[in-house]
Amino acid sequence: MTEGLTALVVQATSALMPHLMLAPIALPLLTAALMLLMREEHHRLKLTLNVLSTALGLLVALALLLWSDQPGATSSMGVYLAANWQAPFGIVLALDRLSAMMLVLTSVVALASIVFAGARWHRAGVHFHPLFQFQLMGLAGAFLTADLFNLFVFFEIMLAASYGLLLHGSGRPRVQAGLHYIAINLAASSLFLVGVSMLYGITGTLNMADLAQTIPLVAAADRGLLHAAAAILATAFLIKAAVWPLNFWLVPAYSAATAPVGALFALMTKVGIYTILRLWTLLFSSEAGASALFGSLWLIVGGLLTMGFGAVGMLGSQRLTHLAGFAAILSSGTLLAAAGFGQNLLTAGLLYYLPSSTLAVSALFLTADLIDRWRNDGASYAPFEQADNAPFLNAELVPTEGLNLDEDEEVLIGRVIPAAAALLGLAFLFCTLVIAGLPPLSGFVGKVAMLSALLNPLGLASSAGTQPGVPGWTLFALMIATGLLALIALSRAGIRHFWATHERVAPQLRVLEGLPIAVLLALCIALTVIAGPVMQFTQATADALHSPGTYIRAVMQAKPVPGPVTTDRANLPQEAP
Repeated sequence: MTEGLTALVVQATSALMPHLMLAPIALPLLTAALMLLMREEHHRLKLTLNVLSTALGLLVALALLLWSDQPGATSSMGVYLAANWQAPFGIVLALDRLSAMMLVLTSVVALASIVFAGARWHRAGVHFHPLFQFQLMGLAGAFLTADLFNLFVFFEIMLAASYGLLLHGSGRPRVQAGLHYIAINLAASSLFLVGVSMLYGITGTLNMADLAQTIPLVAAADRGLLHAAAAILATAFLIKAAVWPLNFWLVPAYSAATAPVGALFALMTKVGIYTILRLWTLLFSSEAGASALFGSLWLIVGGLLTMGFGAVGMLGSQRLTHLAGFAAILSSGTLLAAAGFGQNLLTAGLLYYLPSSTLAVSALFLTADLIDRWRNDGASYAPFEQADNAPFLNAELVPTEGLNLDEDEEVLIGRVIPAAAALLGLAFLFCTLVIAGLPPLSGFVGKVAMLSALLNPLGLASSAGTQPGVPGWTLFALMIATGLLALIALSRAGIRHFWATHERVAPQLRVLEGLPIAVLLALCIALTVIAGPVMQFTQATADALHSPGTYIRAVMQAKPVPGPVTTDRANLPQEAP
């Protein structure tokens, strides 16, 4: 039944390819343009359009994912020549397993965020829904584009929308964090332009596939300038990936944003990770001649330092939104360090870990908003400086009389946990398990896959005698140590917010608030249940990334669609004057 439905979807998608690749970009663009024509008072109508458009985008992304992973096909590449000009002269969109996976992840997080926002946050400011759709347009374009110039264009669309979304809800903390966020991203955009200009001056092209063909042929005298251009360009992407020490802006900005915006912003660091992974494996693969694997050590060291910074930041955080922000940094550092090794098996493990950590961080941002509101009896800002007393002690630190505890501090009469409180507790517990990498959820599976690849880089039956080296052992130790620190930080926050809440009223949750969190965490459980097929998908994705020949040939050999046949007017009989 499932195989038949999959085959039907793949067949229908094949009939619409390659034009269906434009849908993830065009759909949010048209939706945002339509909503800009509506009056701001039409909140309910805009919310409906936003949810429907995002859900339709998710269906399109799922169809593209199934098409890109057809059984028996080593690589299903979709190439769309937007202006009907052959690469590298025209705008090109390219779809493979990696870009399709990122499209699905974006649509899932976006749908959960907009449903959560529908409960209250979407009415906190103007133009929320158009900005949300423009953000999705920029994200989809960044994942699909096949040239650096249009990557810059989509980056700017994404960043321009994020500026407005960060300020949504107003307030001094958001304005202050927004100014820092805008300043650092303008600097990153400037570096992006400088790096792209230098690359164009050296190679004469900005098409990614054409760059991959040209870089091995660069003259030795220009090789240093090429590496400088790549380093400048990588710095812009590393700022978005929140590498240390360029990530000082992330936690204040993400924690100041409203909950649905913070959940959506969890994808922003993954855009930097995606871009680095795409360009590094394409431009500086093992086939890049003298530039092969350029910058790998810098990626590893930067990732390791980012992991340590994120874990220590979590340990020193008190607010839940700060914990979520540092968790995003920790996840980003883990992915960067693993990507720098350039190993197929390790890349497959990090590609499995990427969606699960993103889903968990997004769910933690949403859960933190509900917990803070519950803690502060509905207020939007929780007084985290005030500590709760232990439930069985009074102000003098002696047992409170009349409390439902005996002399041994054992409960006399059981109390039923309210359903809303149980949902928040379970959601926080699941987020903790995934972020800390504890069994049995997908965070543990992803970390075990990466650790196994570190110890067995050639596979279980072929790695005898190989050693991970100092970088490998450092990553191995840091993955375990940072997981422990994350567990301590999140456990401490859980004790504070759930175990020390004896006099707090039951939280008031709406279905639109609880359902998105439950779905995001259910997907983490689903990734665990179907870990085998998912790992097969990520392994195929990693193999294609580290063998870029298929990508290069698909883009460079894509032919324009011939135009309609025109009759030569010279052969027509001339009319008499």
